[in-house]
Amino acid sequence: MHNFLDVLNLLKKYDIYIHVGKRLWDIELAAIEIDNLYRAKLITPKEYAQIKLVLNREHEDEARREQEQEKY
Repeated sequence: MHNFLDVLNLLKKYDIYIHVGKRLWDIELAAIEIDNLYRAKLITPKEYAQIKLVLNREHEDEARREQEQEKY
C-alpha cells in the first residue's frame, strides 16, 4: 500500500466502493471500512498498520489542502 488508490482497490476486492463526494470524507469512510475488515480478520495486522499509515498521511494532506483553499 502506497497511496489512497491502493486502499480503494483493496476495498473493491471486498465489494466496498466509496464515493461520498468529498475526498476527505472518502478517506474517513475508508478508514472505518478498513477497521471493519481488520476486526473481521480479513487483513493481517501488518497490512492494517500499513493501510492506516497511508490513510493518516492522505487525511493530513487533504485537510491541509482544504485549509489552503479556504484562505483564498
